[in-house]
Amino acid sequence: MRLLLVEDDVMVASGIKLGLTGEGYAVDWVGSGERAEQVLRSETFDAAIIDIGLPQMDGLELTRRLRRPEMASAGMPVLILTARDGLNDRVHGLDLGADDYMVKPFELPELLARLRALLRRSQAATSSVLSFAEVELDTATRRAGARKPDGSFVPIELGPREWTVLEYLLMNAPKPSSKDKLLQALTGWDKEITPNAVEVYISRLRAKLEPHGVALKSIRGFGYRLESAGQSDPATVADRAGQAATAGTSAPAAPTLAPAAGSLPPPAL
Repeated sequence: MRLLLVEDDVMVASGIKLGLTGEGYAVDWVGSGERAEQVLRSETFDAAIIDIGLPQMDGLELTRRLRRPEMASAGMPVLILTARDGLNDRVHGLDLGADDYMVKPFELPELLARLRALLRRSQAATSSVLSFAEVELDTATRRAGARKPDGSFVPIELGPREWTVLEYLLMNAPKPSSKDKLLQALTGWDKEITPNAVEVYISRLRAKLEPHGVALKSIRGFGYRLESAGQSDPATVADRAGQAATAGTSAPAAPTLAPAAGSLPPPAL
């Protein structure tokens, strides 16, 4: 998941970014509302964490502006941070488009929990456990595995970026996830990952998911989709039906050639 952190205090921003990246998030940080507005016009994020007390354009005005339709991520969840404990400030922030708030100082585990809740709501999820077929991903306990029919749980070991890719695929399942979105979820401005790297993580995930009945299908020119083992793609079914119909059609008879104009019949013996 790619997050935008808007915080003018370097020490606070560094601590938050360190904690979030340690949990597998890709975090981009800016120190002013003006820079954040510029970035949000062209780049997409899964959520934003915005400090209210920014210089010049404050966090409340930024929150109002990022909800404009022309913004690339106008509908993303927004968590505002404030050192103001006044009721009016909190109410005003929520009315301007924020989804939640936290009062400084705060503990990182609470920030992470609130962020997970916002991301779940944005994806219409109701639990911290994301699942598809037998595969489960618990975003609260950071545990992945397969839930077998007898109720047993088989752990699946995932690296940090494998976790990020699978989390994104599960949040979009059964819809496909674009390769570009996966690339954005894996990297921020301070890290360079090539599109080929996404394919590497997809290949690793395939090997770990297929033994548990989940396949990762590549969609040419777009991205990837989770499928239950044995699930048939409609396009593939149509192609097979067409091939069967073609195979069952008899070949046309060879045409009869007429004698060339002006030719004579063979002489009688």
